[in-house]
Formats: sequence, structure tokens, C-alpha cells
Amino acid sequence: MRRALTILLLMTAAACGGEASIESGTPPQLSALPAPAPPPSPNSRMQCVPYARASTGIFIRGDAWTWWHSAGGLYSRGNVPEPYALLVLAKTERIKSGHLAVVTGIEGPREILVSHANWLNDERIHEHVRVLDVSEDNDWSALRFWNPQTGDFGRIYEAYGFVYRNPEAAGA
Repeated sequence: MRRALTILLLMTAAACGGEASIESGTPPQLSALPAPAPPPSPNSRMQCVPYARASTGIFIRGDAWTWWHSAGGLYSRGNVPEPYALLVLAKTERIKSGHLAVVTGIEGPREILVSHANWLNDERIHEHVRVLDVSEDNDWSALRFWNPQTGDFGRIYEAYGFVYRNPEAAGA
């Protein structure tokens, strides 16, 4: 039964086409990846981790702050924002589980838009929120998020960086 399922999956993958070869083990490039499924409805109530999984197709388990290290060897990581990349915030006294946000737009060299869930501890989804890079080295390690409640950018949050949807190359 397992062999039949494997053959069926391989046949289905071959029928769908794609640039990556199953036999070669070459991961698809970001440009070859389709856009992820539409994110959950803005009326949904959820935490940032399930929202990130549903919005990007990146499947990692654990608290948000652990995703940076857990992505190593599975997904590419870096400090340059890209659409559909996950922004991973560090665990702090204020955000004890860290936080994940999905990049939805690039506004400039130091400004992006993100969508995320439960940012204001209300389990709501907030879409296309402005985020500023205020790091000294322009490396997206220190960020300020737009706060619609105050009409200003909030406090500074520490970030690890971005996890990209493309699988990390073997041996990289």
C-alpha cells in the first residue's frame, strides 16, 4: 500500500510539471514556487504560528522564536525581505513566544508590509501593517511596527531575520 501511494504521488508530481526534478533532489527556486494558498480570512481568530503556516506553506513546529533555528537545513534564511518570507521576532520579556509575520510588500529599503495574527493579543489578523527597519546596520534586526491604536510606530522589537519559502540546498 505504501509503495502504491508513493508511485501515485510521484505520478501526480510529474503530471503537474515543475522545474525541480524529484530524482535529482534539486530544490525549486523561489521564482518557481507558486504563491501560497490565500491566507485565512481577516475575520478568523488565531495565533501567529498557525497563521504563518497557512499563509506561506512553511511547515515548522514550535513557538515562533524557535522557527529561526528550526528552519536551518530546511529553508533558506537571511536578512533581506521578500514577498511571502516569514519575519521571525526574537523571544523577549514582552513577547515570550516570539512572533511571526508574513511579508506582503516591500515599500522601500527600510520599510515593508506584513500580515500577522495576534499581534495586539487579540487573536485577530492584521493585514498589510507597516514595519520599519531601525537597525544601525540596516539588517532588519531592530524593527518598529505601526500601531493603529496609537497612530504611531511602537517600540523597537528584536528580529532574527527572514525565513524564505524555498528549501535550503543540500549541503549549503
